[in-house]
Amino acid sequence: MSPTEQLDPESCYGAVKSRDRRFDGVFWTAVRTTGIYCRPSCPARTPALANVSFHPSPAAAQAAGYRACKRCLPDASPGSPDWDVAATAAGRAMRLISDGVVDREGVDGLARRVGYTPRHLSRLLAGELGAGPLALARAKRAQTARVLLETTALSCADIAFAAGFSSVRQFNDTIREVYAASPTDLRGRRGARPTTGTVTMRLAVRTPFAGRALLAFLAYHLVPGVEVAGDGWYARTLDLPHAPGTVRLVIDDALDEGETAFVSATFALQDLRDTAAAVERARRLLDADCDPVAVADHFAGDPVIGPLARATPGLRLPGQVDGDETAVRTVIGQQVSVTGARTVTGRIVAEHGRAVETSIPGLTHLFPDAATLAGVDPETLPMPRARGRALVGLCAALASGDVALDRGPDRDDVRRALVALPGIGPWTADYVAMRALGHPDLFLPTDIGVRNAVAGLGHDLPAALAASETWRPWRSYALMHLWNTLMPPVPTDPQEV
Repeated sequence: MSPTEQLDPESCYGAVKSRDRRFDGVFWTAVRTTGIYCRPSCPARTPALANVSFHPSPAAAQAAGYRACKRCLPDASPGSPDWDVAATAAGRAMRLISDGVVDREGVDGLARRVGYTPRHLSRLLAGELGAGPLALARAKRAQTARVLLETTALSCADIAFAAGFSSVRQFNDTIREVYAASPTDLRGRRGARPTTGTVTMRLAVRTPFAGRALLAFLAYHLVPGVEVAGDGWYARTLDLPHAPGTVRLVIDDALDEGETAFVSATFALQDLRDTAAAVERARRLLDADCDPVAVADHFAGDPVIGPLARATPGLRLPGQVDGDETAVRTVIGQQVSVTGARTVTGRIVAEHGRAVETSIPGLTHLFPDAATLAGVDPETLPMPRARGRALVGLCAALASGDVALDRGPDRDDVRRALVALPGIGPWTADYVAMRALGHPDLFLPTDIGVRNAVAGLGHDLPAALAASETWRPWRSYALMHLWNTLMPPVPTDPQEV
Protein backbone atom coordinates (compact mmCIF):
# COMPACT_ATOMS: atom_id res chain seq x y z
CA MET A 1 0.00 0.00 0.00
CA SER A 2 1.40 3.41 -0.94
CA PRO A 3 1.66 6.18 1.69
CA THR A 4 -1.05 8.11 -0.15
CA GLU A 5 -3.41 5.15 0.16
CA GLN A 6 -2.66 4.94 3.90
CA LEU A 7 -4.36 8.32 4.42
CA ASP A 8 -8.09 7.83 4.97
CA PRO A 9 -9.81 9.96 2.28
CA GLU A 10 -13.01 10.50 4.24
CA SER A 11 -11.21 11.73 7.36
CA CYS A 12 -8.87 13.94 5.34
CA TYR A 13 -11.73 15.40 3.33
CA GLY A 14 -13.63 16.19 6.54
CA ALA A 15 -10.63 18.18 7.77
CA VAL A 16 -10.44 20.01 4.43
CA LYS A 17 -14.16 20.91 4.52
CA SER A 18 -13.81 22.31 8.04
CA ARG A 19 -10.53 24.08 7.14
CA ASP A 20 -9.08 22.77 10.40
CA ARG A 21 -5.61 24.27 10.85
CA ARG A 22 -4.60 21.50 13.26
CA PHE A 23 -4.09 19.26 10.21
CA ASP A 24 -1.70 21.68 8.46
CA GLY A 25 1.55 19.76 8.16
CA VAL A 26 -0.14 16.41 8.80
CA PHE A 27 -1.18 15.88 5.17
CA TRP A 28 -1.49 17.89 1.94
CA THR A 29 -4.41 18.04 -0.50
CA ALA A 30 -3.82 17.87 -4.28
CA VAL A 31 -6.52 18.99 -6.71
CA ARG A 32 -6.51 17.22 -10.09
CA THR A 33 -8.55 19.86 -11.92
CA THR A 34 -6.16 22.71 -11.06
CA GLY A 35 -2.84 20.87 -10.73
CA ILE A 36 -2.05 22.47 -7.37
CA TYR A 37 -1.70 21.19 -3.83
CA CYS A 38 -2.84 22.98 -0.66
CA ARG A 39 -2.77 22.75 3.09
CA PRO A 40 -6.07 21.50 4.66
CA SER A 41 -6.95 25.00 5.90
CA CYS A 42 -6.68 26.66 2.46
CA PRO A 43 -9.40 29.38 2.23
CA ALA A 44 -10.16 28.58 -1.42
CA ARG A 45 -13.45 26.89 -2.37
CA THR A 46 -13.45 23.25 -1.27
CA PRO A 47 -13.02 20.96 -4.30
CA ALA A 48 -15.15 17.88 -4.84
CA LEU A 49 -13.89 14.68 -3.19
CA ALA A 50 -13.63 12.99 -6.59
CA ASN A 51 -11.10 15.60 -7.69
CA VAL A 52 -8.65 15.41 -4.79
CA SER A 53 -5.90 13.14 -3.51
CA PHE A 54 -4.04 13.33 -0.20
CA HIS A 55 -0.29 13.19 0.28
CA PRO A 56 1.93 12.72 3.36
CA SER A 57 4.49 15.36 2.36
CA PRO A 58 4.91 18.31 -0.02
CA ALA A 59 7.61 16.31 -1.82
CA ALA A 60 5.10 13.53 -2.53
CA ALA A 61 2.64 16.04 -4.01
CA GLN A 62 5.39 17.63 -6.10
CA ALA A 63 6.54 14.21 -7.31
CA ALA A 64 2.97 13.55 -8.45
CA GLY A 65 3.15 16.66 -10.65
CA TYR A 66 1.38 19.25 -8.46
CA ARG A 67 2.47 22.86 -7.79
CA ALA A 68 2.23 24.69 -4.48
CA CYS A 69 -0.86 26.87 -3.99
CA LYS A 70 0.02 30.56 -4.15
CA ARG A 71 -2.75 31.43 -1.70
CA CYS A 72 -2.17 29.14 1.30
CA LEU A 73 1.56 28.44 0.76
CA PRO A 74 1.27 24.79 1.81
CA ASP A 75 5.00 24.17 2.03
CA ALA A 76 5.30 26.83 4.75
CA SER A 77 2.91 25.16 7.20
CA PRO A 78 4.28 23.88 10.54
CA GLY A 79 6.10 20.57 10.25
CA SER A 80 4.43 17.26 10.90
CA PRO A 81 4.08 16.55 14.63
CA ASP A 82 4.26 12.83 13.84
CA TRP A 83 7.64 12.99 12.12
CA ASP A 84 8.96 15.40 14.75
CA VAL A 85 8.70 12.77 17.50
CA ALA A 86 8.74 9.51 15.52
CA ALA A 87 11.47 7.11 16.58
CA THR A 88 11.30 5.24 13.27
CA ALA A 89 14.09 5.41 10.71
CA ALA A 90 11.89 7.62 8.50
CA GLY A 91 11.31 10.07 11.35
CA ARG A 92 15.01 10.21 12.17
CA ALA A 93 15.88 10.71 8.51
CA MET A 94 13.34 13.53 8.13
CA ARG A 95 14.88 15.42 11.03
CA LEU A 96 18.33 15.12 9.49
CA ILE A 97 17.06 16.17 6.05
CA SER A 98 15.54 19.28 7.64
CA ASP A 99 18.95 20.06 9.16
CA GLY A 100 20.50 20.02 5.67
CA VAL A 101 22.45 16.75 5.91
CA VAL A 102 21.58 15.72 2.34
CA ASP A 103 22.80 19.09 1.04
CA ARG A 104 26.10 18.77 2.92
CA GLU A 105 26.81 15.02 2.85
CA GLY A 106 24.52 13.59 0.17
CA VAL A 107 22.24 10.57 0.44
CA ASP A 108 25.20 8.38 1.41
CA GLY A 109 25.89 10.61 4.43
CA LEU A 110 22.24 10.56 5.47
CA ALA A 111 22.06 6.77 5.16
CA ARG A 112 25.25 6.35 7.17
CA ARG A 113 23.86 8.46 10.03
CA VAL A 114 20.56 6.55 10.12
CA GLY A 115 22.31 3.20 9.81
CA TYR A 116 20.94 1.92 6.48
CA THR A 117 22.24 1.50 2.97
CA PRO A 118 21.29 4.36 0.62
CA ARG A 119 19.09 2.05 -1.46
CA HIS A 120 17.18 0.70 1.54
CA LEU A 121 16.73 4.18 3.01
CA SER A 122 15.35 5.46 -0.31
CA ARG A 123 12.86 2.57 -0.41
CA LEU A 124 11.86 3.22 3.20
CA LEU A 125 11.24 6.95 2.70
CA ALA A 126 9.36 6.37 -0.54
CA GLY A 127 7.13 3.91 1.27
CA GLU A 128 6.52 6.16 4.28
CA LEU A 129 6.47 9.63 2.71
CA GLY A 130 5.90 9.07 -0.98
CA ALA A 131 9.28 10.50 -2.00
CA GLY A 132 12.96 9.64 -1.70
CA PRO A 133 15.60 11.62 0.21
CA LEU A 134 16.62 13.76 -2.78
CA ALA A 135 13.01 14.80 -3.45
CA LEU A 136 12.42 15.54 0.24
CA ALA A 137 15.58 17.64 0.42
CA ARG A 138 14.60 19.45 -2.79
CA ALA A 139 11.19 20.35 -1.32
CA LYS A 140 12.89 21.69 1.80
CA ARG A 141 15.29 23.80 -0.29
CA ALA A 142 12.38 25.26 -2.27
CA GLN A 143 10.56 26.22 0.92
CA THR A 144 13.63 27.94 2.37
CA ALA A 145 14.24 29.79 -0.91
CA ARG A 146 10.65 31.07 -1.06
CA VAL A 147 10.85 32.48 2.47
CA LEU A 148 14.14 34.21 1.69
CA LEU A 149 12.78 35.64 -1.57
CA GLU A 150 9.74 37.10 0.14
CA THR A 151 11.31 38.39 3.36
CA THR A 152 14.86 39.54 2.54
CA ALA A 153 16.70 41.69 0.01
CA LEU A 154 19.40 39.08 -0.60
CA SER A 155 20.32 38.60 -4.24
CA CYS A 156 18.87 35.56 -6.00
CA ALA A 157 22.36 34.08 -6.27
CA ASP A 158 22.88 34.42 -2.50
CA ILE A 159 19.45 32.92 -1.85
CA ALA A 160 20.16 29.98 -4.13
CA PHE A 161 23.24 28.95 -2.16
CA ALA A 162 21.71 29.87 1.21
CA ALA A 163 18.82 27.51 0.51
CA GLY A 164 21.20 24.67 -0.40
CA PHE A 165 21.04 24.65 -4.21
CA SER A 166 24.26 23.78 -6.03
CA SER A 167 23.70 26.36 -8.80
CA VAL A 168 21.54 29.34 -9.68
CA ARG A 169 20.15 27.44 -12.66
CA GLN A 170 19.00 24.58 -10.43
CA PHE A 171 17.44 27.16 -8.12
CA ASN A 172 15.55 28.88 -10.96
CA ASP A 173 14.29 25.60 -12.45
CA THR A 174 13.07 24.28 -9.09
CA ILE A 175 11.24 27.49 -8.15
CA ARG A 176 9.47 27.58 -11.52
CA GLU A 177 8.49 23.92 -11.29
CA VAL A 178 7.29 23.99 -7.67
CA TYR A 179 5.56 27.40 -7.64
CA ALA A 180 4.77 28.00 -11.33
CA ALA A 181 6.47 31.38 -10.90
CA SER A 182 9.94 32.79 -11.34
CA PRO A 183 12.02 33.93 -8.35
CA THR A 184 11.38 37.52 -9.46
CA ASP A 185 7.61 36.91 -9.43
CA LEU A 186 7.76 35.53 -5.87
CA ARG A 187 9.85 38.44 -4.69
CA GLY A 188 7.51 40.99 -6.22
CA ARG A 189 4.36 39.45 -4.80
CA ARG A 190 4.99 40.52 -1.22
CA GLY A 191 7.94 42.88 -1.45
CA ALA A 192 11.22 42.29 0.31
CA ARG A 193 12.30 44.06 3.46
CA PRO A 194 15.82 45.47 3.44
CA THR A 195 18.48 43.57 5.35
CA THR A 196 21.90 44.54 6.62
CA GLY A 197 23.77 41.27 6.63
CA THR A 198 21.04 39.45 8.52
CA VAL A 199 18.15 37.18 7.59
CA THR A 200 14.81 37.61 9.38
CA MET A 201 12.16 34.88 9.08
CA ARG A 202 8.84 34.01 10.63
CA LEU A 203 8.94 30.48 12.05
CA ALA A 204 5.53 28.81 12.03
CA VAL A 205 4.49 27.13 15.30
CA ARG A 206 1.36 25.21 16.20
CA THR A 207 -1.05 26.76 18.68
CA PRO A 208 -1.69 27.08 21.50
CA PHE A 209 1.90 28.12 22.13
CA ALA A 210 3.05 28.95 25.67
CA GLY A 211 5.91 31.10 24.48
CA ARG A 212 6.41 32.95 27.76
CA ALA A 213 6.83 29.69 29.69
CA LEU A 214 9.36 28.45 27.14
CA LEU A 215 11.24 31.75 27.39
CA ALA A 216 11.27 31.49 31.20
CA PHE A 217 12.87 28.03 31.00
CA LEU A 218 15.54 29.18 28.53
CA ALA A 219 16.27 32.34 30.54
CA TYR A 220 16.60 30.33 33.78
CA HIS A 221 19.26 28.08 32.21
CA LEU A 222 21.31 30.75 30.39
CA VAL A 223 25.05 30.15 29.94
CA PRO A 224 27.03 33.43 30.06
CA GLY A 225 28.72 34.29 26.79
CA VAL A 226 26.58 31.85 24.80
CA GLU A 227 23.04 33.03 25.61
CA VAL A 228 21.23 36.22 26.62
CA ALA A 229 17.54 36.96 27.17
CA GLY A 230 15.26 39.86 27.97
CA ASP A 231 11.57 40.67 28.14
CA GLY A 232 10.02 38.80 25.20
CA TRP A 233 13.23 37.68 23.50
CA TYR A 234 16.08 35.18 23.62
CA ALA A 235 19.36 35.12 21.69
CA ARG A 236 22.37 32.82 21.43
CA THR A 237 25.41 31.94 19.37
CA LEU A 238 25.27 29.07 16.88
CA ASP A 239 28.12 26.74 15.93
CA LEU A 240 26.92 25.87 12.42
CA PRO A 241 28.40 23.47 9.82
CA HIS A 242 30.24 26.15 7.79
CA ALA A 243 30.73 29.12 10.13
CA PRO A 244 29.47 30.71 13.36
CA GLY A 245 26.23 32.65 13.61
CA THR A 246 23.66 34.02 16.04
CA VAL A 247 19.89 33.88 16.33
CA ARG A 248 17.52 36.24 18.14
CA LEU A 249 13.98 34.98 18.75
CA VAL A 250 11.01 37.16 19.70
CA ILE A 251 8.84 34.82 21.78
CA ASP A 252 5.33 35.41 23.11
CA ASP A 253 2.19 33.44 23.85
CA ALA A 254 -0.24 32.47 21.07
CA LEU A 255 -3.39 30.85 22.41
CA ASP A 256 -5.84 30.73 19.47
CA GLU A 257 -6.15 26.95 19.25
CA GLY A 258 -5.86 25.56 15.74
CA GLU A 259 -4.32 28.71 14.27
CA THR A 260 -0.74 29.04 13.03
CA ALA A 261 1.41 31.40 15.06
CA PHE A 262 4.79 32.84 14.14
CA VAL A 263 8.00 33.46 16.05
CA SER A 264 10.20 36.14 14.54
CA ALA A 265 13.78 34.89 14.15
CA THR A 266 16.71 37.07 13.11
CA PHE A 267 19.79 35.16 12.02
CA ALA A 268 23.24 36.69 11.60
CA LEU A 269 25.26 34.18 9.60
CA GLN A 270 28.86 34.34 8.43
CA ASP A 271 28.08 31.77 5.70
CA LEU A 272 24.64 31.82 4.07
CA ARG A 273 24.91 28.11 3.28
CA ASP A 274 24.05 27.58 6.96
CA THR A 275 20.60 29.16 6.61
CA ALA A 276 18.62 25.90 6.46
CA ALA A 277 20.54 24.37 9.36
CA ALA A 278 20.11 27.50 11.48
CA VAL A 279 16.37 27.62 10.83
CA GLU A 280 15.92 23.95 11.68
CA ARG A 281 17.84 24.30 14.93
CA ALA A 282 15.79 27.32 15.96
CA ARG A 283 12.58 25.38 15.25
CA ARG A 284 13.96 22.46 17.25
CA LEU A 285 14.68 24.77 20.19
CA LEU A 286 11.08 26.02 20.09
CA ASP A 287 9.53 22.53 19.72
CA ALA A 288 7.58 24.24 16.93
CA ASP A 289 6.05 21.10 15.42
CA CYS A 290 4.57 19.73 18.66
CA ASP A 291 0.83 18.97 18.53
CA PRO A 292 -0.23 20.75 21.75
CA VAL A 293 -3.91 19.85 21.35
CA ALA A 294 -3.18 16.11 21.32
CA VAL A 295 -0.92 16.47 24.37
CA ALA A 296 -3.51 18.49 26.32
CA ASP A 297 -6.31 16.08 25.45
CA HIS A 298 -4.26 13.21 26.88
CA PHE A 299 -3.94 14.98 30.24
CA ALA A 300 -7.53 16.25 30.35
CA GLY A 301 -8.78 13.96 33.15
CA ASP A 302 -5.57 13.62 35.14
CA PRO A 303 -5.76 15.07 38.68
CA VAL A 304 -2.06 16.08 38.73
CA ILE A 305 -1.20 17.25 35.21
CA GLY A 306 -4.71 18.12 33.97
CA PRO A 307 -5.04 21.41 35.91
CA LEU A 308 -1.49 22.39 34.94
CA ALA A 309 -2.17 21.74 31.25
CA ARG A 310 -5.29 23.88 31.40
CA ALA A 311 -3.43 26.66 33.20
CA THR A 312 -0.58 26.72 30.67
CA PRO A 313 -1.95 25.53 27.32
CA GLY A 314 0.64 24.82 24.65
CA LEU A 315 3.61 24.23 26.97
CA ARG A 316 6.62 23.09 24.96
CA LEU A 317 9.53 20.72 25.54
CA PRO A 318 12.57 22.99 25.02
CA GLY A 319 14.88 21.52 22.43
CA GLN A 320 18.46 22.37 21.58
CA VAL A 321 20.66 23.73 18.82
CA ASP A 322 23.49 21.25 19.45
CA GLY A 323 23.14 17.82 21.01
CA ASP A 324 26.74 17.66 22.20
CA GLU A 325 26.33 20.96 24.04
CA THR A 326 23.20 19.69 25.77
CA ALA A 327 25.00 16.57 26.98
CA VAL A 328 27.95 18.54 28.32
CA ARG A 329 25.68 21.00 30.13
CA THR A 330 23.73 18.12 31.64
CA VAL A 331 26.84 16.47 33.11
CA ILE A 332 28.05 19.79 34.49
CA GLY A 333 24.67 20.26 36.16
CA GLN A 334 24.66 16.90 37.94
CA GLN A 335 23.93 17.29 41.66
CA VAL A 336 24.30 21.08 41.68
CA SER A 337 21.80 23.91 41.53
CA VAL A 338 20.87 25.53 38.22
CA THR A 339 22.61 28.73 39.36
CA GLY A 340 25.76 26.79 40.23
CA ALA A 341 25.69 24.95 36.90
CA ARG A 342 25.39 28.24 34.99
CA THR A 343 28.40 29.66 36.82
CA VAL A 344 30.59 26.61 36.21
CA THR A 345 29.53 26.30 32.57
CA GLY A 346 30.24 29.99 32.01
CA ARG A 347 33.78 29.53 33.32
CA ILE A 348 34.35 26.57 30.99
CA VAL A 349 32.98 28.55 28.03
CA ALA A 350 35.25 31.52 28.81
CA GLU A 351 38.33 29.27 29.01
CA HIS A 352 37.68 26.74 26.25
CA GLY A 353 35.01 28.24 23.97
CA ARG A 354 35.87 30.01 20.72
CA ALA A 355 35.55 33.79 20.93
CA VAL A 356 33.31 35.36 18.26
CA GLU A 357 32.28 38.90 17.39
CA THR A 358 28.53 39.51 17.37
CA SER A 359 26.18 42.48 17.22
CA ILE A 360 24.26 41.31 20.31
CA PRO A 361 25.72 42.45 23.65
CA GLY A 362 26.60 39.51 25.88
CA LEU A 363 27.12 36.99 23.08
CA THR A 364 30.88 36.49 23.03
CA HIS A 365 31.65 32.78 22.59
CA LEU A 366 30.66 29.58 20.88
CA PHE A 367 30.11 26.68 23.25
CA PRO A 368 33.29 24.54 23.26
CA ASP A 369 33.03 21.52 21.00
CA ALA A 370 33.41 17.93 22.17
CA ALA A 371 36.86 17.47 20.60
CA THR A 372 38.22 20.48 22.51
CA LEU A 373 36.84 19.33 25.86
CA ALA A 374 37.99 15.75 25.24
CA GLY A 375 41.57 17.03 25.34
CA VAL A 376 41.20 18.93 28.64
CA ASP A 377 42.84 17.63 31.81
CA PRO A 378 39.91 16.70 34.11
CA GLU A 379 41.89 17.97 37.10
CA THR A 380 41.72 21.53 35.74
CA LEU A 381 37.92 21.65 35.41
CA PRO A 382 36.01 23.65 38.07
CA MET A 383 34.09 20.64 39.41
CA PRO A 384 34.66 17.47 41.47
CA ARG A 385 37.27 15.20 39.91
CA ALA A 386 34.88 12.30 39.29
CA ARG A 387 32.49 14.56 37.40
CA GLY A 388 35.39 16.08 35.47
CA ARG A 389 36.51 12.62 34.36
CA ALA A 390 32.94 11.77 33.36
CA LEU A 391 32.71 14.98 31.32
CA VAL A 392 35.98 14.37 29.47
CA GLY A 393 35.04 10.72 28.84
CA LEU A 394 31.66 11.77 27.43
CA CYS A 395 33.30 14.32 25.14
CA ALA A 396 35.78 11.70 23.91
CA ALA A 397 32.86 9.41 23.00
CA LEU A 398 31.07 12.28 21.23
CA ALA A 399 34.20 13.37 19.34
CA SER A 400 34.95 9.80 18.18
CA GLY A 401 31.37 9.18 17.05
CA ASP A 402 30.81 6.35 19.54
CA VAL A 403 27.85 8.41 20.79
CA ALA A 404 25.94 10.56 18.27
CA LEU A 405 23.38 13.15 19.37
CA ASP A 406 22.35 14.46 15.93
CA ARG A 407 18.84 12.92 16.16
CA GLY A 408 19.77 10.32 13.57
CA PRO A 409 20.46 7.19 15.68
CA ASP A 410 17.77 5.24 17.50
CA ARG A 411 17.01 6.90 20.85
CA ASP A 412 17.19 3.67 22.85
CA ASP A 413 20.59 2.86 21.34
CA VAL A 414 21.86 6.31 22.31
CA ARG A 415 20.60 5.91 25.88
CA ARG A 416 22.34 2.55 26.24
CA ALA A 417 25.58 4.03 24.91
CA LEU A 418 25.38 6.93 27.36
CA VAL A 419 24.68 4.78 30.42
CA ALA A 420 27.65 2.58 29.48
CA LEU A 421 30.02 5.55 29.95
CA PRO A 422 31.66 6.01 33.37
CA GLY A 423 29.86 8.60 35.48
CA ILE A 424 26.72 8.77 33.29
CA GLY A 425 23.66 7.52 35.15
CA PRO A 426 20.01 7.01 34.14
CA TRP A 427 18.94 10.57 35.10
CA THR A 428 21.62 12.12 32.89
CA ALA A 429 20.97 9.76 29.98
CA ASP A 430 17.20 10.36 30.12
CA TYR A 431 17.55 14.13 30.37
CA VAL A 432 19.90 14.16 27.38
CA ALA A 433 17.51 11.96 25.38
CA MET A 434 14.61 14.27 26.24
CA ARG A 435 16.35 17.54 25.37
CA ALA A 436 18.93 16.55 22.75
CA LEU A 437 16.90 13.90 20.92
CA GLY A 438 13.42 15.35 21.47
CA HIS A 439 12.14 12.21 23.21
CA PRO A 440 8.48 12.89 24.11
CA ASP A 441 8.02 10.10 26.66
CA LEU A 442 10.60 10.31 29.44
CA PHE A 443 10.04 10.97 33.13
CA LEU A 444 12.56 11.63 35.90
CA PRO A 445 10.98 10.33 39.13
CA THR A 446 14.14 10.93 41.20
CA ASP A 447 14.50 14.57 40.12
CA ILE A 448 14.38 16.94 43.06
CA GLY A 449 12.43 19.48 41.02
CA VAL A 450 9.71 16.92 40.27
CA ARG A 451 9.44 16.02 43.94
CA ASN A 452 9.30 19.66 45.03
CA ALA A 453 6.66 20.47 42.41
CA VAL A 454 4.44 17.54 43.40
CA ALA A 455 4.74 18.45 47.08
CA GLY A 456 4.07 22.11 46.34
CA LEU A 457 0.86 21.18 44.53
CA GLY A 458 -0.32 19.24 47.58
CA HIS A 459 -0.30 15.78 45.99
CA ASP A 460 0.87 12.55 47.55
CA LEU A 461 4.31 11.86 46.05
CA PRO A 462 4.15 8.02 45.81
CA ALA A 463 0.67 8.20 44.26
CA ALA A 464 1.71 10.86 41.75
CA LEU A 465 4.81 8.92 40.71
CA ALA A 466 2.74 5.75 40.29
CA ALA A 467 0.27 7.69 38.12
CA SER A 468 3.07 8.80 35.80
CA GLU A 469 2.62 5.58 33.79
CA THR A 470 -0.76 6.89 32.64
CA TRP A 471 0.96 9.97 31.17
CA ARG A 472 2.50 7.92 28.35
CA PRO A 473 3.32 8.72 25.54
CA TRP A 474 3.75 12.35 26.63
CA ARG A 475 5.58 12.00 29.95
CA SER A 476 8.23 14.55 28.90
CA TYR A 477 5.49 17.17 28.63
CA ALA A 478 4.09 16.13 32.02
CA LEU A 479 7.57 16.67 33.43
CA MET A 480 7.71 20.14 31.86
CA HIS A 481 4.35 21.05 33.42
CA LEU A 482 5.70 20.10 36.85
CA TRP A 483 8.94 22.03 36.33
CA ASN A 484 6.98 24.99 35.02
CA THR A 485 5.46 25.52 38.48
CA LEU A 486 8.98 26.24 39.77
CA MET A 487 10.18 28.65 37.04
CA PRO A 488 10.97 32.25 38.01
CA PRO A 489 9.62 35.02 35.75
CA VAL A 490 11.56 36.18 32.71
CA PRO A 491 13.85 39.15 33.48
CA THR A 492 12.71 42.45 32.00
CA ASP A 493 16.28 43.61 31.30
CA PRO A 494 18.80 41.73 29.15
CA GLN A 495 20.45 39.06 31.26
CA GLU A 496 23.46 36.83 30.85
CA VAL A 497 22.65 34.91 34.02
